[in-house]
Amino acid sequence: MDDGYSVQTTAAEASGNEGLERLLALKDRDTFLVADGWGDLKGGADGLFDQDTRILSRLVMTVGGARPSRLSSGASRDNVFFTCHSTNRPLPPMGGRSAPAGVMHVERRRFVWNRRMFERVQMVNHGMEDVLLPVAFEFGADFADIFQVRGTLRQRSGRAETPTHDGRRVTFRYTGLDDVVRTSTLSFSEPPARLTASRAEFLFSLPTGKRLNLFIECGPVPADTPDQTRWRANAVAARMAMRARRRRGASVRGPRSPRFNQWLDQSRADMALLTSDLPTGPYPYAGVPWFSTPFGRDGILSAWQMLWLDPSLARGVLSYLAARQATETSAFRDSQPGKIMHETRGGEMSALHEVPFGLYYGGVDTTCLFVALAGAYATRTGDLELIRTLWPHLIAATEWMRDYGDSNGDGLIDYQRAAETGLSNQGWKDSEDSIFHTDGAFPKGPVALLEVQGYAYAAWRAMADLGARMGDARTADWAGRAEDLRQRVEDRFWMEDEGFYAIALDGDGAQCRSIGSNAGHLLFTGLPACDRAQAVSARLLSGEFRTGWGLRTLARGQARFNPMSYHNGSVWPHDTALGVAGMALYGERDAAALILGELYAAATHFQMRLPELFCGFDREAGEPPIAYPVACIPQAWAAGSVFLMLQASLGLSIDAFERTVQIASPTLPVGIDRLSVTGLAVGDACVDLAFQRLGDQVVVMPTNKVGDIRIVMTH
Repeated sequence: MDDGYSVQTTAAEASGNEGLERLLALKDRDTFLVADGWGDLKGGADGLFDQDTRILSRLVMTVGGARPSRLSSGASRDNVFFTCHSTNRPLPPMGGRSAPAGVMHVERRRFVWNRRMFERVQMVNHGMEDVLLPVAFEFGADFADIFQVRGTLRQRSGRAETPTHDGRRVTFRYTGLDDVVRTSTLSFSEPPARLTASRAEFLFSLPTGKRLNLFIECGPVPADTPDQTRWRANAVAARMAMRARRRRGASVRGPRSPRFNQWLDQSRADMALLTSDLPTGPYPYAGVPWFSTPFGRDGILSAWQMLWLDPSLARGVLSYLAARQATETSAFRDSQPGKIMHETRGGEMSALHEVPFGLYYGGVDTTCLFVALAGAYATRTGDLELIRTLWPHLIAATEWMRDYGDSNGDGLIDYQRAAETGLSNQGWKDSEDSIFHTDGAFPKGPVALLEVQGYAYAAWRAMADLGARMGDARTADWAGRAEDLRQRVEDRFWMEDEGFYAIALDGDGAQCRSIGSNAGHLLFTGLPACDRAQAVSARLLSGEFRTGWGLRTLARGQARFNPMSYHNGSVWPHDTALGVAGMALYGERDAAALILGELYAAATHFQMRLPELFCGFDREAGEPPIAYPVACIPQAWAAGSVFLMLQASLGLSIDAFERTVQIASPTLPVGIDRLSVTGLAVGDACVDLAFQRLGDQVVVMPTNKVGDIRIVMTH
């Protein structure tokens, strides 16, 4: 996903390894923690990361010289806390006596807040006798760059100093090749009986029935000694901040479906976890662990999925990306004036240009999506004040589309990486093998992707609409460009013999006639003629694409099809959601409800948290969907998928300029007979909507309407 350094392991290749599905993540802004089910960090894909550097690579707890027996573990429903409950194995003799297994309850509870990990280890003696409890922690900090952790080899690294320690803390120090000194400090509330540069040993005396707490903190700078007061104060702050993020915008509930509500709650909590409140506003980071940073495409599409419920995400994304719009040409960064950022990173390798992702622009679609989202945001909110602020950036983006996006003058947006360090494929399917001809051969560049033309079409249409409201004289030109592009796509990408669109055109203008889910994105933009949209929808709903858990990224039977691959036959929830929303735009409401129900079924097998992707095998009775072993969990646009599909199923659209909420032929998935939307704001007005299945129809009842707002219902 999202950059050329993503893990491209297939499920077969990853067989037998731990897999990220067993790792649990916490996050706050640019700091995140990934640990196993015991809460241990072992130096694999786990660790405590700050600004794309791993500042704690090892933290392993033993009780009585052994790893405790885990009883249960997981994250809290609001994603603030990780908790592991465990018990002791037989303890070694102390003072002539040994304690049997299962008498000590050991709870590890932690959270991440304000660039620090806070942990409380609570030990309770449930035995009949007093216990001497040996507890030890092994630790270390390798200061590895996020790209090193992901497998990129470095010829040389900076200088790690010998850790220093005093009675309660250990400080690690690393001077990078970029001459930046990076530090981290691991602190304990109690002085260990023995403390070295890599190990802390404690010996606690616990009378029967008593409990004892040990507090631990780790961050890039030293702080006060950990204690219960610091723990509680910071825990309250972390929980309140998360609660504020979760409560933004309208809410959706299914009153008689607690498991469906659990999916909605988990998805909303995951979006809140990944959203960082930046100076420019809230921004959903792409995913943990590999993509915990602002991405252009991911941020735009995640905000678009949530737009009908919470426009503040779109406002924050647009403001952030405008501030980082390219102003110069750089082959290394794949940038030209007006282009919108693809990715930004803060680690040593990015600073040294060992990888180009410090501020990288190698996404062919992000600039078009930026303009299109601005248009969708304006329609949803009526916020022309922000549009006026963004107007110079929107003009610069369209000038990039006109002057740079079309490199060969054929009227289509295309890409070809400017440097070997950049991405070879620059659409959302950016793995090296994701775009190909029917014989599996890779196309010569520049490559014009199908869905990107749809995004550009939506961008030109958005500019025509916004230009009319802004009084810009170029409105007619933008409208003409949209229509010209629409016709070019219909003429050049449509394959009459397949009843489908080609996935791309190569540098010679030849069709890459592979059958992929990219056509669903084209439907989302509203570009295709109705008859062609119906043909595409029918094929997307056929067994070639439909697994029973969602839609595959590539039709079964195509060259390079592999349901265990990253982009060539797997199921990506966001990709399915965009295709579903596109089909619904052309009236396929029942299909939207059907696929929504299938993704809901998949979510029930992933603890109600849809991963970045999963394998594209057909659904079999009594068997769960098959996980992709190195998928990011959570992932922003996977979390947002349910909300976009709900909007599509309900046929709900909002026009703040007209102060109208329109609901066209709403449907609900099988088993979901009621749904409520509360606090839906349009300008300064607000309304609640109650949907209910009556017979073979779904009806809606507006309630609690405040202010000037019209509800228009059509069937």
